[in-house]
Amino acid sequence: MNGKDVFVVADNILSPIGNTTAENFLQLKQGISAVKKHDDLNISAQPFYASLFAKGENFIKNDQHNYTKFEKLLIASIGDALKYSEFEAGDKKTVFILSSTKGNIGLLETETFDGALKERIALSTSAKLVSDHFGFANQPVIVSNACISGVLAIITGMRLLRSGQYENAVIAGADVISKFIFSGFESFLALSPAICKPFDRLRDGLNLGECGGTIILSTNKKYGQNIKVKGGSVSNDANHISGPSRTGEELAYAIKKAIQDAGMSQGDIDFISAHGTATVYNDEMEANAVHLSGLQAVPVNSLKGYYGHTLGAAGLIESIISIQSLKENLVLPTLGFKEPGVTKPLNICTELLSGDFKNCLKTASGFGGCNAAVVFGK
Repeated sequence: MNGKDVFVVADNILSPIGNTTAENFLQLKQGISAVKKHDDLNISAQPFYASLFAKGENFIKNDQHNYTKFEKLLIASIGDALKYSEFEAGDKKTVFILSSTKGNIGLLETETFDGALKERIALSTSAKLVSDHFGFANQPVIVSNACISGVLAIITGMRLLRSGQYENAVIAGADVISKFIFSGFESFLALSPAICKPFDRLRDGLNLGECGGTIILSTNKKYGQNIKVKGGSVSNDANHISGPSRTGEELAYAIKKAIQDAGMSQGDIDFISAHGTATVYNDEMEANAVHLSGLQAVPVNSLKGYYGHTLGAAGLIESIISIQSLKENLVLPTLGFKEPGVTKPLNICTELLSGDFKNCLKTASGFGGCNAAVVFGK
């Protein structure tokens, strides 16, 4: 293990089923999903299943800056998480990290493309606006690496804090669904016509989702009793621009390195929060990786049936739910899973699982062959 201990100070999930982590976890324990059937011609000509906020949802009061929906979502989530921390955003020892895959890309559908719009849709523009809103003292760090962005942002924060460069990290992620994003996944034939079924024999694609999430980390010893970010690692398949590795060896490499970085062994992992998108190739690759890592007996869940795939927020909100699972000693079932559909069998959670859980592994994979794994523990 390297450097200082990194503790989880506070967090928030802002989703269509709850405005706080506590509200969200309560809904998930009751098996409530944010994924519903929608009829929105601004996104698709056909009805579709997704997790979307109600139209006109404003997230923040008194917006004098003409923030976009994406920025309002970030501001609302960060604002709630900061309420539970004891340091000021303007502290020079605090770094702000933004995770997103698409940011304000939806503006391309409603605005004229020119130099001003090019500047407006840049993630750096949103990061500065959000940073200025809270008065963060340091230049924001932006993490945008396909679907591992949320997990990679946590690993980035962990590494910056371990190095002693900062004492605190405020890590926030969000994405909102637009026609541009929907049509991209549709062109891959990656969308399910119903609620997705991770790891199931009849899985037929993913659902998209909107969400915001924030996690605050610190090396301050006063948080010593809190859950820790114990280790993390990233890898790349170098296989294909959109198709994952056929073997899972590269994700397995990231998993093994993350466990090693945490100073632990495979036997210390009590459950796995998988990426589990419910696409044919992702779930098969992930099952292979879990086997190659020697973790096939460990309980596994995917949260995609509750939230859909929330892109830049996914790794963050699924990590926060995993942390909450550790706190409550309760692992959530995989919504939509009925019959095993991967060639390497996994121990998929099918009902609420109680136990004495000390450590969990969170995995993520994405376009371009990127993979990430992070370990949280008591």
